[in-house]
Amino acid sequence: MKTSIKSILKITGIPVIVASLCCLTPVIIVLSGLGSVSFAASLADTLYGTYKWIFRIVGLMLLILSVIWYLRREKGICTIDEAKRRRNEVLNVVGVALTVGAIGYFVWLYVVVEYAGKWLSIWK
Repeated sequence: MKTSIKSILKITGIPVIVASLCCLTPVIIVLSGLGSVSFAASLADTLYGTYKWIFRIVGLMLLILSVIWYLRREKGICTIDEAKRRRNEVLNVVGVALTVGAIGYFVWLYVVVEYAGKWLSIWK
């Protein structure tokens, strides 16, 4: 059984977005008109400066939970004996999910959200 690109993106999508909420939140606030640019900039400084590790840890925990959910629901690996028998498949899914999650986090946060914030003049 192969793991498709769609499955990996389904596993890593939500955890990547949750891990980057420290900088995505000010962009959402400005785009939705709920606050000014100066408020969003101060919120970005507070969230990224003080709480960035909390967002990253929550994103990693969500990634772990989504991998477990995928292995149990999609692959049918529900017991320890089944996981031992299909050890290579489990390790491959975990490795690919961690790699895609890390790359997705950096691209999403430091490219997409960064340029959106610059475009909105939240940070310079």
